[in-house]
Amino acid sequence: MIFFDVLHPYYLPQYLPVMRELISRGGAAHFIVYRSEDQQATLNALVLEYQLEVTWVDDSAQALEYYLTNESKWIIFGNSFAHAIKLKGISRTALMQHGIGPKACYYSVLESDMDVRFVEGEQRLNRLQGMFPHKTFIDTGYAKLDPIIQGIELGLDIGSLGLDPSKPTLLYAPTFYPSSIENMAEDWPQLFAEYNILLKPHYFSLTKKKYKKQKQLLEHWGSFDNTYLAPVEQVNLLPFMVTADLLISDASSALFEFAALDKPIVWCDFYYLRWSYRGIFSFRFNNRMDEDLYKYAEVAAHASTYNKLKSVVDDQIAHPDSFAAERAKYTYELAGKVDGLCSQRVVNYLLSGEVS
Repeated sequence: MIFFDVLHPYYLPQYLPVMRELISRGGAAHFIVYRSEDQQATLNALVLEYQLEVTWVDDSAQALEYYLTNESKWIIFGNSFAHAIKLKGISRTALMQHGIGPKACYYSVLESDMDVRFVEGEQRLNRLQGMFPHKTFIDTGYAKLDPIIQGIELGLDIGSLGLDPSKPTLLYAPTFYPSSIENMAEDWPQLFAEYNILLKPHYFSLTKKKYKKQKQLLEHWGSFDNTYLAPVEQVNLLPFMVTADLLISDASSALFEFAALDKPIVWCDFYYLRWSYRGIFSFRFNNRMDEDLYKYAEVAAHASTYNKLKSVVDDQIAHPDSFAAERAKYTYELAGKVDGLCSQRVVNYLLSGEVS
């Protein structure tokens, strides 16, 4: 039995390919899912959709108690776990970071005392090993993308969403902070009338009270005839990525996941920053983002302002291969091998201690 710690619903798309591979070999997976006042309906829907074997907990203390009293060879986490050191000698712990984007937490999460971290590619392995020379890193690649590469994930039926199958489809998948949402025009779907628009925000934008303005804007945009707003229950970005011809996003993991599919991307540089992240407090923004953020800027065409977004999108739709070489380069650096076998390598290590 292998346990998967589900602190947030968006960990599941990273876990599910590993679960499927494990079960295909006769193994068993059990999910420890954290109850949530504002996300419970979403969690219930996901558990039902994927037929997960689940134990519900209220917080990390309850999760720890469960782990201490129930035997498991491995516990997989999608982020840091404050009590990881207390599991030493009881279960082995592994980190599968839920994103591959340029945020600084990709590296700082290693302050949590996990036995192993599965990472994406030789370059990131080398950087992490240099930062944490006494920790164990295993290069497996990014398992979340496996269903697309394997042809399991076939995408959305555009017609059934009320959209026009004859139009190119844009995917707007902004993160919650720092985000471009607040700086988009209120009528922007109307200005992009020749496109279908799929709105797939981070679920915090739809569930957290502090982002209620984002939710209002997203729901307003979703009312346009050429636009579909994914309900919060649709956690998995993969079917949206398969369906879309182009991605619009900001500094999020979605940029690099989409790049791995060799499709055009428009990176919005017009973030909305709270006053506490501006001016003399700009160090907070810098601390939030990886210092290498703009090392990867060439993975996409950039829109420096909202007013430039339409022309940049139109150009990328007309010339989808213009950043193909850069996408291949940065996919290798940030995602590693994209061969559909990443979950196999993870399970190989969980079962035998080797990736091949």
